[in-house]
Amino acid sequence: MLSITPPPPSIGETAYRRIRADIIFGRLAPGQKLRLELLREAYGASVSTLRELLNRLASEGLIEAEGQKGFAVMPVSATNLREIAAMRLLLEGHALAQSFAAGDMEWEGRVVAAHHKLALMERRMLAGDRTETELWKRYDWEFHHALISACGSQVLHETHAAIYDKYLRYQMVAVVFRGEIAAEEHKLLLDYAMARDTERATAILATHVNACVDHTAAMGGLPAD
Repeated sequence: MLSITPPPPSIGETAYRRIRADIIFGRLAPGQKLRLELLREAYGASVSTLRELLNRLASEGLIEAEGQKGFAVMPVSATNLREIAAMRLLLEGHALAQSFAAGDMEWEGRVVAAHHKLALMERRMLAGDRTETELWKRYDWEFHHALISACGSQVLHETHAAIYDKYLRYQMVAVVFRGEIAAEEHKLLLDYAMARDTERATAILATHVNACVDHTAAMGGLPAD
């Protein structure tokens, strides 16, 4: 059967993905003004294309449009982090229950494989190697995504992914790593997933997320609003 290679992404789509990633991973700092001419040089897209992309990112809540003043990366605050964390727990807890009920052997394989990569990275972090924080957070995302991957709802996946990205931005801005405690919580999530224990999994997920929020707030790097 003939396979059709999809066309490469357009310049605009490539620029959108790069700007979005740079916001989420903190390379574009919260509150930073986004000058169109500087963005044009950095991302290789026209000013008109960039204006469209920034409005698209504003609709996602990652950028704020400042009327005639232009655009800026969305600022951060402790209050906003708690709101995002609460929404993540609402979505992810529901998705866990659906996924645990429907998950098959293929799903179990995805979960185990994703946790294996995350655990290896966490051991490196615990040993003092903090050189690949983006890869660590990618594996973190892949594990949590694998846990809910059998939930059966594309809308739930997309909504959860959008909230998770906002949550991830806070982690990258604050470089949050809670060490062995967080690694143990991930191991418990794996164990409860294999046992299909939704009640304990959602409880440890709440502990995991709320402790991360408290840790981030305690570091004092976020304004209180």
